[in-house]
Amino acid sequence: MSSNKVWLKPNVVFEPLVDRWYAWSHLISPATAAMNITGRHLTIMESYLMAPNIHAEAVLNPKMRGGPFMDFGGGRIDEVKALEQDTISKRSHMIEFSKAVKELDKLLAQEAKGFGLENLYEKVPPILKGYVELFYDRNNNPAFRFFESLLYTSRFYNKEAQSMAFWITNNDHRPFVLSTPRLEERQVLHLDIPFDHPGIDKLAMMKKDPQPLDMIKELLGITKAQGPLFETFFTDEPHPAYNKYTGDKIRMRYFGHACILIETKDVTILADPLISYYGYVSDIDHFSDLDLPDVIDYVVITHNHQDHILFETLLPLRHKIRNIIVPKAKGGRLEDPDLKLMFNNIGFNNVIEIEEMETIHFADATITGIPFTGEHSDLNILAKSCHLVQIGQFKLLFMADSRIMEPALYKHIHDQVGDVDVIFLGMECDGAPLTWLYGPLLSKKVPRDQDNTRRLNGSDCSRGMALVDIFNPKEVYVYAMGQEPWVEFISSIKYTDESNPIVQSNKLVQLCRDRGIVAERLYGEKELLYDKQVAALV
Repeated sequence: MSSNKVWLKPNVVFEPLVDRWYAWSHLISPATAAMNITGRHLTIMESYLMAPNIHAEAVLNPKMRGGPFMDFGGGRIDEVKALEQDTISKRSHMIEFSKAVKELDKLLAQEAKGFGLENLYEKVPPILKGYVELFYDRNNNPAFRFFESLLYTSRFYNKEAQSMAFWITNNDHRPFVLSTPRLEERQVLHLDIPFDHPGIDKLAMMKKDPQPLDMIKELLGITKAQGPLFETFFTDEPHPAYNKYTGDKIRMRYFGHACILIETKDVTILADPLISYYGYVSDIDHFSDLDLPDVIDYVVITHNHQDHILFETLLPLRHKIRNIIVPKAKGGRLEDPDLKLMFNNIGFNNVIEIEEMETIHFADATITGIPFTGEHSDLNILAKSCHLVQIGQFKLLFMADSRIMEPALYKHIHDQVGDVDVIFLGMECDGAPLTWLYGPLLSKKVPRDQDNTRRLNGSDCSRGMALVDIFNPKEVYVYAMGQEPWVEFISSIKYTDESNPIVQSNKLVQLCRDRGIVAERLYGEKELLYDKQVAALV
């Protein structure tokens, strides 16, 4: 088998890890990584070691789904303790960095009273000196920003913390991954390689382009002991070839959650890739990564949340992606990492930033950045952008998880872009509180009553219908609801018919249908064809 060419099995998972924790965007940017190491990883490990049985009980409680509880059934104490000690030892500088951020916040609160800030640079914690700029906002509130590009070239960005876990999945269901580190498992292969390692691309390409097993073993540094497990990831049987779309229409394919593939014979656009794997019996019909084209012209990212930037999908697709479009954010604020910097540092060298109402032109199509409001707990986040895709005369508006808090904004936008043919809108209108995602970045404890009003929520029915009233679409699709079983491992969402997001989205769909608008809450998979010139289903 080693000398013959083999194909990678289609259901091999590429699981990216940082310090053995599931990698999401806040573990890449050095500043947010430091805050999450102390405020999330070490906190969870300490809690587990103190009361493992409480964690075991909480994991089984549906009301605690997605909480900071390790899923080891109260066991594996020695391994968790070893990981904790390893983290404290190897990441001591990150722990110091995190403490220094809180010290700087405290310093500014106590001593920056509207007078000049130059003298305060002497009091900046030594570990942060040269990496921060102090400033006031227009209301004399002090703050600071990072020179984030310098952090990526410092000891605070350490590729040795990155690794990959490879394993074969046989179903859609996985436990929630953000609160449990990946310890050693018999069926999981751990490789200590960074995310920009060329072997990741070569391995992913072997789904379609077979190679000798010895070649990929050498490239990835597979040891003799790792060989038997590694060899189970391959097959002598080729996979079905992708049939490139060559028609004259616009083909839309829904891959689940917020992932939409738009294809014409000339261009392919993939929005917010979160792709299910193939090769097992699934509970529902769905497209997989084998249903993606061999070349993806543009991947568009709407915002910096873990269900919209999923490295587990993006890293294996990297070799296919010609361009990746991200919202522009150059503020250097801790809570708003620069996405272009992040992607560049994990091996994506083809990143284009888009600003609000900026248009990118290509072939017979354009992508325009549309303002994205809400869903970020009232933090000043710039790394977020919805998208208007226009192909010929046909317009598709991707609104992601926007909460339409001020319809007047979208009336101004409508004045520029006009009516659209199709709207995609997320309606997870309850959302987790501020601290669920951003808690480790905060220096002060947020009172619970405040925390519960600042949520990661999208639009409800009334806010969604405001968009419909303004843009007069012929079709409306609710997406990004986290309902598909292969999304639960990252979202922790599980609805019933009585759940508010389901009730609200049902109302919106029915109101649209009452007006003669095609409307549906998407689930699993869907394929539609559109005419470029005539806004009608074919």
